[in-house]
Amino acid sequence: MINMTKQDLRIIYMGTPDFAVETLRMLVEGGYQVVAVVTMPDKPVGRHGSVLQASPVKSYALSQNIPVLQPEKLKDPAFVEELRTYNADLQVVVAFRMLPEVVWDMPRFGTFNVHAALLPQYRGAAPINWAVINGETETGITTFFLTHDIDTGKIIQQERVPILTTDNAEDIHDKLMHLGARLCRETVDAIIAGTVKAIPQEELIRQDTELKPAPKIFKETCRIAWTEKTTKQVYDFIRGLSPYPAAWTILKGVDGKEEQLKIYGSEYMEVGNDGMPVGTILSDGKKQMSIVTTDGQLRLTDIQLAGKKRMSVTAFLCGVHDITSSHVE
Repeated sequence: MINMTKQDLRIIYMGTPDFAVETLRMLVEGGYQVVAVVTMPDKPVGRHGSVLQASPVKSYALSQNIPVLQPEKLKDPAFVEELRTYNADLQVVVAFRMLPEVVWDMPRFGTFNVHAALLPQYRGAAPINWAVINGETETGITTFFLTHDIDTGKIIQQERVPILTTDNAEDIHDKLMHLGARLCRETVDAIIAGTVKAIPQEELIRQDTELKPAPKIFKETCRIAWTEKTTKQVYDFIRGLSPYPAAWTILKGVDGKEEQLKIYGSEYMEVGNDGMPVGTILSDGKKQMSIVTTDGQLRLTDIQLAGKKRMSVTAFLCGVHDITSSHVE
């Protein structure tokens, strides 16, 4: 038993995107003592990169008068020294960079991470996207203590949530954002109470367990491989990348003109492909547009042509002459 209250525990919080704001807000509003926040440096935005934009976590921290540290390099001796001056008991990490040992090993109660997957599955930078892309029916949040290798530390707590067949990455992001905040609070409370029984991840891996990774997603990762996937796989791929960064394909006109087409939404159809070539576009010219797949057809609902706004297929077809003369590849 640790003789300590939540007001005594000095916490340093590390995170950057919107996903991480919810957990920070929960700690602050819950009366926990967040003594400093570490986040990414402001990033240049605008046409010429002339405007610097603060991370969502920084904006919230400043609104609460919490000191903000923004190191370029986490091993920078000046940053490490500054971090040490806060005399933190615990560090909490949500959607941030990989930390060097000199940082994660600093507080007496260590550093724990709130990871948006059921570890040991989906270790890596994009666990939400990959769980949906792979057609998983559940995911969740894991809190675990940081160690040398990324996402491999001892598990403190874990909770599951279902992935519905209609959920996209944004839906799961929002579910896990709120669950992550709650599980973080429960983890901090367990550390204060001295009741943590952390489990090595190795104990959760059976010999026949296939560990699925969650690597960072790049533009080329998002291109739809129509000839290599079933209808269901393409459907899952699209929702796993929606709304960001978005799955895309090349729309090829009868004149050979190529345009990038982002696909944000689709509907799974229980029909065959009648032997038509994969990538063929079927449309009534008014409201419906489908793509022939390796084993059927996929109806598109929400798309964006390069240089245009995102729109419904119905709106898109209003301004197109004959989409069926084109195909995707």
